[in-house]
Amino acid sequence: MKYLSEFRDPERAQHWFEAIARRCDRLGRPLKIMEVCGGHTHSIFKYGLETLLPPPLELVHGPGCPVCVMPRGRLDDAIALAQRPEVIFTTFGDTLRVPGSQYSLLQAKAIGADVRAVYSPLDALAIARQNPERQVVFFGIGFETTAPSVALTILQAARDGIENFSVFSNHVLVVPALEALLQNPDLQLDGFIGPGHVSAIIGLEPYQVLPERYGKPVVISGFEPLDLLQSIDMLLGQLMEGRCAVENQYRRLVNPQGNGPAQDAIAQVFTVRDRFEWRGLGDLPRSGLAIAPAYQRFDAEVRWSLPNRPAADSPACQCGEILRGTLKPWQCKVFGTGCTPENPLGTCMVSSEGACAAYYKYGRLALAQTAAPRVSLPATP
Repeated sequence: MKYLSEFRDPERAQHWFEAIARRCDRLGRPLKIMEVCGGHTHSIFKYGLETLLPPPLELVHGPGCPVCVMPRGRLDDAIALAQRPEVIFTTFGDTLRVPGSQYSLLQAKAIGADVRAVYSPLDALAIARQNPERQVVFFGIGFETTAPSVALTILQAARDGIENFSVFSNHVLVVPALEALLQNPDLQLDGFIGPGHVSAIIGLEPYQVLPERYGKPVVISGFEPLDLLQSIDMLLGQLMEGRCAVENQYRRLVNPQGNGPAQDAIAQVFTVRDRFEWRGLGDLPRSGLAIAPAYQRFDAEVRWSLPNRPAADSPACQCGEILRGTLKPWQCKVFGTGCTPENPLGTCMVSSEGACAAYYKYGRLALAQTAAPRVSLPATP
């Protein structure tokens, strides 16, 4: 298939729904599959896929939203940096409204901090060139997907001798988080729909630990409805055949070896932290990226002393359970009432990739009372 509309074709989708239903019947037991990426969660709800799958099959939402998994203490550190008078603090737009212990970056901006939304770390570097008398900090956040662009920007800053630029690195690695989930006895999963964009960078090899050590199959998936349906069918096929492997549905984008230049840039600029804190998952070993010693002059954590204090989430917010897959957004006691996109209590509601935001945006507010209705696949937009 060559065109986007083909990946949203209702007739082709019906074929996959029927194939999935047959496999579920043959397996004859309840099944739980986790879609790791927040982009997958939004596609699932945008096209109503969860309402069309057979009842034995449950989709569980994973921790693949980089804004969602950032702990509140790290956001407080970012806000402390932004409030320094010599600093211009730059960040992607979806972090601006994430609540910290006292307020968000957007609220910090309202009371005087110089906080600017940018589209890429190169935009932040351009601001540093234009303001040599100020210190420009970029809020580095994301999985392996965004780490290469930050690494390449640091390399560019080094080549150009731009010394008033630094990065507050909060980049995290996807596989350690999945391993942590599999060690949770409260969450029994049958397999993973792997993140397509991360996999375009890292390839397939890093996921091999999941089938080899934990006996869980993985299928790397694209983001269109037919991508997701085919990926689910591939996972069920492995379960039926007694196989356990990493398979690649997203072959039009994901090379099994990943993106070599991007991997090289990450390896050159970053080093893996011994431990890193995740919202909802706690301190995970070797799960975050720090700036390597050779480039520490671009490390905001080295350049400034940060509060570095742990901070508890709002007691009303249940983002942690949602990120661990043990709770659905509509089961949170404040979902859609005390917590909305306009007044978010937690990251899962404010982030564009958060599971709560997906449920809210696509009208799943009634799920707390009734099961989702069975409907027809929407026509191609």
